[in-house]
Amino acid sequence: MHMKILIAVAFVAILGALAFAGVAMVRGKEGPDTPKKPTMMRALALRVALSVALFLCILISYKLGWIQPTGIPAR
Repeated sequence: MHMKILIAVAFVAILGALAFAGVAMVRGKEGPDTPKKPTMMRALALRVALSVALFLCILISYKLGWIQPTGIPAR
Protein backbone atom coordinates (compact mmCIF):
# COMPACT_ATOMS: atom_id res chain seq x y z
CA MET A 1 0.00 0.00 0.00
CA HIS A 2 2.87 2.35 0.76
CA MET A 3 4.31 1.94 -2.73
CA LYS A 4 0.99 2.98 -4.28
CA ILE A 5 1.03 6.17 -2.23
CA LEU A 6 4.66 6.85 -3.16
CA ILE A 7 3.91 6.36 -6.85
CA ALA A 8 0.84 8.60 -6.68
CA VAL A 9 2.81 11.36 -4.91
CA ALA A 10 5.58 11.07 -7.50
CA PHE A 11 3.07 11.44 -10.35
CA VAL A 12 1.57 14.51 -8.71
CA ALA A 13 5.07 16.01 -8.28
CA ILE A 14 5.87 15.32 -11.95
CA LEU A 15 2.64 16.98 -13.08
CA GLY A 16 3.31 19.91 -10.72
CA ALA A 17 6.77 20.45 -12.22
CA LEU A 18 5.26 20.32 -15.69
CA ALA A 19 2.59 22.85 -14.74
CA PHE A 20 5.20 25.14 -13.17
CA ALA A 21 7.25 25.00 -16.38
CA GLY A 22 4.15 25.91 -18.41
CA VAL A 23 3.38 28.86 -16.16
CA ALA A 24 7.01 30.01 -16.35
CA MET A 25 6.87 29.79 -20.14
CA VAL A 26 3.66 31.82 -20.38
CA ARG A 27 4.70 34.48 -17.86
CA GLY A 28 8.31 34.71 -19.04
CA LYS A 29 9.17 38.31 -19.81
CA GLU A 30 12.36 38.78 -21.71
CA GLY A 31 13.68 42.17 -22.56
CA PRO A 32 16.98 43.96 -22.99
CA ASP A 33 17.09 45.02 -19.32
CA THR A 34 15.45 41.91 -17.82
CA PRO A 35 17.84 39.19 -16.69
CA LYS A 36 17.00 35.82 -18.19
CA LYS A 37 15.86 33.39 -15.50
CA PRO A 38 16.02 29.71 -16.46
CA THR A 39 13.00 28.73 -14.32
CA MET A 40 11.28 26.85 -17.11
CA MET A 41 14.44 24.91 -17.92
CA ARG A 42 14.97 24.02 -14.27
CA ALA A 43 11.35 22.91 -13.89
CA LEU A 44 11.60 20.67 -16.94
CA ALA A 45 14.92 19.24 -15.71
CA LEU A 46 13.26 18.52 -12.35
CA ARG A 47 10.41 16.78 -14.17
CA VAL A 48 12.83 14.56 -16.07
CA ALA A 49 14.75 13.75 -12.88
CA LEU A 50 11.52 12.87 -11.05
CA SER A 51 10.38 10.69 -13.96
CA VAL A 52 13.67 8.78 -14.02
CA ALA A 53 13.61 8.37 -10.23
CA LEU A 54 10.03 7.08 -10.37
CA PHE A 55 10.92 4.60 -13.11
CA LEU A 56 13.89 3.30 -11.13
CA CYS A 57 11.78 3.08 -7.97
CA ILE A 58 9.15 1.02 -9.79
CA LEU A 59 11.79 -1.21 -11.37
CA ILE A 60 13.57 -1.87 -8.07
CA SER A 61 10.27 -2.45 -6.27
CA TYR A 62 9.28 -5.02 -8.87
CA LYS A 63 12.64 -6.79 -8.66
CA LEU A 64 12.43 -6.94 -4.85
CA GLY A 65 8.86 -8.28 -4.99
CA TRP A 66 7.27 -5.28 -3.28
CA ILE A 67 4.85 -4.76 -6.16
CA GLN A 68 3.30 -7.27 -8.53
CA PRO A 69 2.12 -6.62 -12.07
CA THR A 70 -1.61 -6.73 -12.68
CA GLY A 71 -3.29 -6.51 -15.97
CA ILE A 72 -5.72 -8.19 -18.29
CA PRO A 73 -6.14 -11.77 -17.11
CA ALA A 74 -5.28 -14.49 -19.62
CA ARG A 75 -8.17 -16.65 -20.79
